Amino acid sequence: MKYIFIKYTLMLVGALLMGSCSNDFLEVKPKGTELEENYYRNADEAFAGLVAIYDQVGGTSNGLINKYIALNAASDDHYAGGGSSSDITDIQVWNNYTLNPAVGPQGPLWDRGFSGIFRANALMSKIPEIPMEDNLKSRYMAEAKFLRAYFYFDLVRYFENIPLFSEQISSDEIYNVVQADPADVYALIEQDLNDALEGLLATVPVETEGGRATKGAAHALLGKVYLQQEKFTLAAAQFSEVNGTPGGTSQFGYKLLDNFADLWNRDIKHHSESIFSVNHTGKANWADWECIACAEGNWMNVMYGPRDYSRSSTDAPDYIAGWGFNTITPNLVNAMQGDPRFSESIIDIQSLEDNSLISYSKGYDNTGYFTIKYLSLNSQKNVGGFAEGNYDQNVYDIRLADTYLLEAEALVRGGGDNGRAQSLLDAVRLRVGLASVAVSFEAIKNERRMELVSEGHRWFDLVRWGDAPTALADMGFVEGKHEILPIPLLELENTLLEQNAEYGGTK
Repeated sequence: MKYIFIKYTLMLVGALLMGSCSNDFLEVKPKGTELEENYYRNADEAFAGLVAIYDQVGGTSNGLINKYIALNAASDDHYAGGGSSSDITDIQVWNNYTLNPAVGPQGPLWDRGFSGIFRANALMSKIPEIPMEDNLKSRYMAEAKFLRAYFYFDLVRYFENIPLFSEQISSDEIYNVVQADPADVYALIEQDLNDALEGLLATVPVETEGGRATKGAAHALLGKVYLQQEKFTLAAAQFSEVNGTPGGTSQFGYKLLDNFADLWNRDIKHHSESIFSVNHTGKANWADWECIACAEGNWMNVMYGPRDYSRSSTDAPDYIAGWGFNTITPNLVNAMQGDPRFSESIIDIQSLEDNSLISYSKGYDNTGYFTIKYLSLNSQKNVGGFAEGNYDQNVYDIRLADTYLLEAEALVRGGGDNGRAQSLLDAVRLRVGLASVAVSFEAIKNERRMELVSEGHRWFDLVRWGDAPTALADMGFVEGKHEILPIPLLELENTLLEQNAEYGGTK
């Protein structure tokens, strides 16, 4: 079952649900396996189907190619890192832009997106006939549409030319699927998000449902979708719904945290700045790296940790040893000099060794600088199961400072309210004690880079701004080619899909 179309159209629901339920509220444990056509008989099984869609948000069920790690490696802020130039080759080749249809991160990223889409379509096709309360039907349908839009938005940005599935398809239709006009994909995304706004809750109880999509998340994602298409006025209006008065509390309860460092305190989850996150628990349910699909915890913490880290003095942080991926580039280190966010974003591990406080192995593309946002202490290692992968730190997909700066961008680029754009930029800077600077497109670009280090936004930003050819030139980026990924080679076999022209195809 090498084609994702087959794998997820003919899925066994039990097997589907046994993937990594990385959201705190998703604790469904299926009993046995049942064919999809016999499933979704009641509200509990409908909820289990919803669990399965959310399960793909973290992308941990598709091997070691993680959305955030891969995107970081593709940017000018990070190297791929790891142990050698062949350590997770699919990430390395995006970092040096030698990827091709057979080698690169495109397979897992394609699988993640279409897995989520097929699961969403399966649930949406069943909801009308499930005996359950109307309010639950409305909410589950809205969440499924939000998630389908979320996955499609990533896919169309990665690949541009992708199939469009607005409903479930049968197995005999799979081989006749063709790619859609990207405009049609964006139209479905917009429709899904507007529909979802009707059924999503404004807020959810964070202790039991933290991580589920809300109206605020839908407005934020719709704003991103509009901005990507340069529909600046529409984008600004959506972000305004989320952001409210800059520096204040919005209608959905969003507010910038007072302390930037608190964003990385894993004991503070689903706070006022978190709009949509990948949730993780420390509950052990996997035994080794052979079963990434079993993971509920955050294994990015190990991926980012310095290799063979060992401290020789209690004056040094007691970090866990890891695999050394996504090392920080000198370019970013130099750019962040003097910024108050430096110490909460980057750590100079080499200086600790130079002062005889620690030792570590120099991995591939070692610069001595590592992202501190996702480093973990030994005291934070969860007991039981496969401890290396069971960290409970959430990962932000959308947070408020992100949407503040995106609204400011939409206003400046679209000729909107310059005063509001200034206030949005000022609020992000004031939080870390920085003085106001005149709002401009360049100022907003710089602020996004400083604020969102290692959070997976930089590559999308550079491509959207048209800055990628210059910023990534030294990494091998070719203008007119590397703005998108190739269609995975295996997806072209025995199907009507066409390779992107940038990679030798006809699409």
